[in-house]
Amino acid sequence: MSRLAARFASLKTTGRKALVSYVMAGDPAPHVTVPLLHDLVAAGADVLEVGLPFSDPMADGPAIALAAERALAGGTNTLKVLDMVAEFRQTNTETPIVLMGYLNPLEIIGYENFAKRASSAGVDGLLLVDLPPEEAGELDVILKQYDLDPIFLLAPTSTDTRIQHVLNQARGFIYYVSLKGVTGSAALDTTEAAARIAKVKAQTSLPVGVGFGIRDAATAKQMGQVADGVIVGTVLVQPFAEHSPEIAHQMAVEKIKELRAALDEIV
Repeated sequence: MSRLAARFASLKTTGRKALVSYVMAGDPAPHVTVPLLHDLVAAGADVLEVGLPFSDPMADGPAIALAAERALAGGTNTLKVLDMVAEFRQTNTETPIVLMGYLNPLEIIGYENFAKRASSAGVDGLLLVDLPPEEAGELDVILKQYDLDPIFLLAPTSTDTRIQHVLNQARGFIYYVSLKGVTGSAALDTTEAAARIAKVKAQTSLPVGVGFGIRDAATAKQMGQVADGVIVGTVLVQPFAEHSPEIAHQMAVEKIKELRAALDEIV
């Protein structure tokens, strides 16, 4: 059983919802990331989603796009992110880590080279925003060889055919995008999202996590009542554009504590 599967199964047995925290690796500097990951886990994060900085992050809003720019300017790249994961794994071998990014860097590194390095570093899953499941066959074969779970996105606009493609290929969990827009968008219709999440959950035994638009305790609790977990990113990343790394770090930790408390109120 993968770390992701084990974590979601453990949460289910205790009736708790998963809290997935996203940070951009290397933002605003490489040395910031690993201590932040450890502190987010201590604050209540169940799964860590780590952004791979990329120069054209088409699915991301301004906060995360600018975080990628800061990370790239500071010298972080995809292979250095794997080094960060390996450093994190020196003292934490249980918390699942999912990398979120875009296909181009993997094309340059090579699928097998990347998968081998990622597995060795301690990565558990991979979400490539611009790789549709219909075109993921070659990479998926390699990911299976290295026990890496492919995570795919579903959105309000996903057709029944696309939903089936994703459900047939995904492992780990399903990432449901709660709204039509980029990361950090504010127009979250929780009623509509809940109905669509219920439709997806009726067709799969995989956990369903919901992200894009989770920004406070209220939305986390509303989405947590229908999903298996919530994914939060922009509200953790935004402070690094506005404050010193130390203050932003603490703000991210406090936000995770807030969301953890809200999710734990769900019965």
